[in-house]
Amino acid sequence: ALLPALLLLLLPLAALAAAAVLLGLPGYDIPPGVNQPAKLRLVLTVLLCTAALGRILEKTGLCSQITFGRYVRQGRKLGLDPKLFIQDLQFNEVPVRVYQPKATSDGPRRGILFFHGGGWVFGSLDTYEKVCRYLSRESDSVVVSVQYRLAPEHKYPAAYEDCLNATQHFLQHLEHYGVDPARVIVCGDSAGGNLAAAVSQTLAGRSDLPRLRAQILIYPGLQALDFNLPSYQQNRGVPLLFRERAAFFALLYLNGDALHMQEVLEGSHIPPDLRLKYRKWVSPDNIPEEFKVRGVKPLRPTDFIAEVYETVKRFCEPNLCPLLAEDSVVHQLPESFILTCEYDVLRDDGLLYKKRLEDNGVRVTWYHLEDGFHGIISLYDYCGFSFPSGKKGLDSVVNFLKSL
Repeated sequence: ALLPALLLLLLPLAALAAAAVLLGLPGYDIPPGVNQPAKLRLVLTVLLCTAALGRILEKTGLCSQITFGRYVRQGRKLGLDPKLFIQDLQFNEVPVRVYQPKATSDGPRRGILFFHGGGWVFGSLDTYEKVCRYLSRESDSVVVSVQYRLAPEHKYPAAYEDCLNATQHFLQHLEHYGVDPARVIVCGDSAGGNLAAAVSQTLAGRSDLPRLRAQILIYPGLQALDFNLPSYQQNRGVPLLFRERAAFFALLYLNGDALHMQEVLEGSHIPPDLRLKYRKWVSPDNIPEEFKVRGVKPLRPTDFIAEVYETVKRFCEPNLCPLLAEDSVVHQLPESFILTCEYDVLRDDGLLYKKRLEDNGVRVTWYHLEDGFHGIISLYDYCGFSFPSGKKGLDSVVNFLKSL
């Protein structure tokens, strides 16, 4: 409650932070092929100013940078929706927001469990309110948005466990929400896509619950073994997710701190034998050649450091890095939809998982935004201006849902 007042007191400092950010903006890479580059630069400016002011607040001891970032990203409260019933509940003690179409239905509806993005650190029910309302209205589905616990206060596997517990509760009470047991889908973007993939894998072999109809993974982060794949090299400085931030968020989720980030970026955190074992799944060789035309350097990981591995060895757990699941699990997965963006460091995570799923006989619908960047879906209607490609991507998700 004190944050608005603090902002007024810190306006001079905010101006200094903004000036510093604007001077540094030319150093960021916004390729001309990106959707709405001028608008993206404006969004980037806002986010960088937020980060700069957050650092000032943290140094003065008023609040942490992460707390301030969450406050700014919270999003404004929306009014009532004439087409939806919306209520906040708890599923297995996990906060959720349920969206149900008001219109009468001929039969049970689809049910969608939505896990929001934000690097496991940011994001909330309010942040993704517009996206969830859109999905519910346009696909005529019951949507359950899950507020999982955030890092660094709650480390792995807290977020995964919350998403799994909420999903299990929903699957056990579908009749109460008028949902068809044969049409339940898990969906998430970015970190939420990671959580959706992990939940889907966990439930794949369960016979005591309705089987998931599909999983929808929107530019998911699915591995932390190799931060030098082609997309990480090509898009390392492209907003809204920089290469260093991808590693930073993964470490914050895993350990609650970002120690050894440089070693992880360089690849010295994985033993040679494990790197060899997983090479069949995590390798630039599995990326189609057309995605390497913007230039890729073959890089050899730096020497392995055992002490670093000891702190991050849980990166090899599929519940944290779903791309590493065994074939016996992957081949049981439901029909899948994967959305990737060309100008996104996580592009290749999605491409590698697409190949894994197809190799194991799983039906995959793939949608690639050639001018897309990380986070574009949640910016489809942002602060009065829109990113048409984000709307296009969101509509591709709706079209897939309607086909189920």
